[in-house]
Amino acid sequence: MSEVLTLSDVQRARQRIAPCIRRTPLAASATLSERLKTNAYVKLELFQKTGSFKIRGTFNKALSLAPERHAKGLIAVSGGNHALAVAYTARALDLAATVLMPEHSPRMIVEAARGYGADVKFAASAAEAFAQAAEFERDGWIYLHPFDDPDLMAGQGTLALEILDDVPQVTDLVLSIGGGGMMAGVGTVIKSLKPSVRIWGVETQGADSMARSLAAGKIVTLESITSVARSLGAPAPSERTFALAQKYLESVTVVSDKDALDAARFLLERLKVLAEPAASSTLAAAARLQGNFSAGRHVVLLLAGGNVSLDTLVI
Repeated sequence: MSEVLTLSDVQRARQRIAPCIRRTPLAASATLSERLKTNAYVKLELFQKTGSFKIRGTFNKALSLAPERHAKGLIAVSGGNHALAVAYTARALDLAATVLMPEHSPRMIVEAARGYGADVKFAASAAEAFAQAAEFERDGWIYLHPFDDPDLMAGQGTLALEILDDVPQVTDLVLSIGGGGMMAGVGTVIKSLKPSVRIWGVETQGADSMARSLAAGKIVTLESITSVARSLGAPAPSERTFALAQKYLESVTVVSDKDALDAARFLLERLKVLAEPAASSTLAAAARLQGNFSAGRHVVLLLAGGNVSLDTLVI
């Protein structure tokens, strides 16, 4: 496979999107350091505009296109964070946006996407949604894939540049995986600038397509997504993200929904941040991986999103 993404792509993306995004904080945590028996930090990407890392990629994609390509607007398929990122990006750039969502998408996501000005349309199935998106694309709309796009990966990789700026002594990074686009961008940066850093992937049971694919040595497609961590809900990685996961990751730890929700409650009670289960799963996984983290290591947990209803935490 030819090189999908380079460090230079991510560095250019950082300059391109800087006026559009928030540079999110990274903080040391005495509470997590004591719990994990190492030096622990949290990258608070859940404070990003729209509540997740996704706008880094959508802005980079939209801004890298020639203006005449924007004529119709942006089209996306998502019932989660990608929908909000596309809607917000379109509004910021004065573009139209249409988001095709599954019929049972969370109400807070539907309302927020509409609040950003997107036209939300519902589809009976994922297949139907993607078929409709293809029609929009043929009609001149710009389709933004949720993860399998080098421009998206480059934008999302910019958060790794911030991590290296803020914690240059980092030795380990724990991040969650949906389709793998963010992992691809982050891995490209980390392994280019500090290859000794270990990158630990995390998924939840019922949304573990990457872990299953790595175990099988080939792409495995899930029949359905059953995890509460909906924003990890890619039925399968792409050829690109699968290859980069094989290249960059130490492993993928699969945690239960209960462990992810328990971790979310702990983060809310002790760190005063509300992380969605897809993000809090990094803490649950770090607890499982604790034997790999000696007292002298510096472990960054990426809290990549915070779009969750409090109702989710009390099931």
